[in-house]
Amino acid sequence: MAVIERPPASTSTMLGAAAALSVVGIWATWLISMRYSRGGMLTPLDLSLLRFGIPALVLSPFLRRTGLWPRSAGTLPLVLMIVGAGAPFFQVAAFGLHATPASAAGVLLPGTMPLATALIGMLVLGERPDRLRKIGMLAILAGGLMLLIGTASGAALTWRSYLVMPFGAVLWAVYTHAFRRSGLGAFEAGALICFWSTVINLPLIPLMGSNLLVAPVSEIALQIVPQGLLSGLLATVLYGIGVRMLGATKAAAYTAVTPVAAAIGGAVLLREPVDALTIAATFVTGLGVLLSTGLLSRRRT
Repeated sequence: MAVIERPPASTSTMLGAAAALSVVGIWATWLISMRYSRGGMLTPLDLSLLRFGIPALVLSPFLRRTGLWPRSAGTLPLVLMIVGAGAPFFQVAAFGLHATPASAAGVLLPGTMPLATALIGMLVLGERPDRLRKIGMLAILAGGLMLLIGTASGAALTWRSYLVMPFGAVLWAVYTHAFRRSGLGAFEAGALICFWSTVINLPLIPLMGSNLLVAPVSEIALQIVPQGLLSGLLATVLYGIGVRMLGATKAAAYTAVTPVAAAIGGAVLLREPVDALTIAATFVTGLGVLLSTGLLSRRRT
């Protein structure tokens, strides 16, 4: 039996860091593309079909290794992975994003995901965060409060922003814990999530309708890259690689950059107004995410 050699620790760290940083850019691009889609013909179901259908085809060879429902991964982890990062997560996020500017969405979705991950670890798995991680959680809450104050000053945020977006973050946090316990590789997990998400989406076409056959080709082509290739395929696989090579704590630390990237992208590409309070909220939340992951605490030991 051939022995697979693991890369040196330094190489694994570099590869994991590159994967995690790539995910940050993809997530910011995805947030912006979702906001841009509001003015087009494609519905959230259409976008979900692109997001999961294309990767399902590309990653289909990996299903031959695992089968459509690998018993070794466990039924509960698989269900939680599909719900947390698949079609259900996408519809929740789309519902919130259509009512949330990209700058605020960066704080309320990927910005609060590490907080949700930490809370699940504490309440369900019995993890005990140190002082720096607790300070980080408070900073994330402070960032959300700053956005709430901005709403009273005329910012375009509603209950959908403050309830639906954090709920999406909880779903992704559930997926993160389930993926860690499934024992699956990044490619295998991505293949299963995309395949079963497509299975969920297809029966919904007669009920919800689809504009994929009538929408302009240019609009579909514009969404294929951020939805199918970047977010659906690369981000799912790269996030898994980052978690496997760095561990969940370090991989999550890199997502601290996402709120800032989303705010800048929304202002530059969509001309969304970004006031001083929103900018401050993105940086406070980003710092909170960095602290809440425990990366700085680990360096101190």
